[in-house]
Amino acid sequence: MTSADSTRPVRLAVVSAGLSEPSSTRLLADRLAEATRVALREEGVEAEAGVVELREVATQIAHNFVTGFADARLREAIEQVTEADGLIAVTPVFSASYSGLFKSFFDVLDKDALAGKPVLLGATGGTPRHSLVLEHAMRPLFAYLRAVAAPTAVYAATDDWAARDDDFSRRIARAGGELASLVAPHAAAGTSPTAEPDVVPFEQQLAALRVEE
Repeated sequence: MTSADSTRPVRLAVVSAGLSEPSSTRLLADRLAEATRVALREEGVEAEAGVVELREVATQIAHNFVTGFADARLREAIEQVTEADGLIAVTPVFSASYSGLFKSFFDVLDKDALAGKPVLLGATGGTPRHSLVLEHAMRPLFAYLRAVAAPTAVYAATDDWAARDDDFSRRIARAGGELASLVAPHAAAGTSPTAEPDVVPFEQQLAALRVEE
């Protein structure tokens, strides 16, 4: 990666579906965001992270399903996510899957809103046995939305926060580095990760071929 042509900071949107305050879900989201910023900084790229706490717009999300209308507060949250260069999405585990609030937020987005957008996935739960939620639930969801998920997803069980070894921290650092690798080229080019490539009209391509002949 190179930052020589970087024109603006990378914009990260951090979506946390934690229900309590403070929450382990928000704590994991913050650590993933910081790991991404550190990895970008090492490449000379600055980053800004904005947090969307879904519990703060839960009522607005429910109203959107009933009325089909997003009020100003929900629109702001949606725009923060859709206009970001990269997304960090973290949910608590409920009934062996992502929470209903988490799913509901992504259900109100336009079906193409996350196409091509780099995303780092995270989840929290009481025990390690729920860690596969990242692969059997979250990754398929974002694949359906055509987002580009980082290879490493991070699950945090209760014991991980008190672990004496550095495996948990290494997983977070690796995941942040992967997201940084996905978003930095877009920042260097000054483009959105979902920007459409320039298309040369067929007539121009044909004319060029005739000149070469």
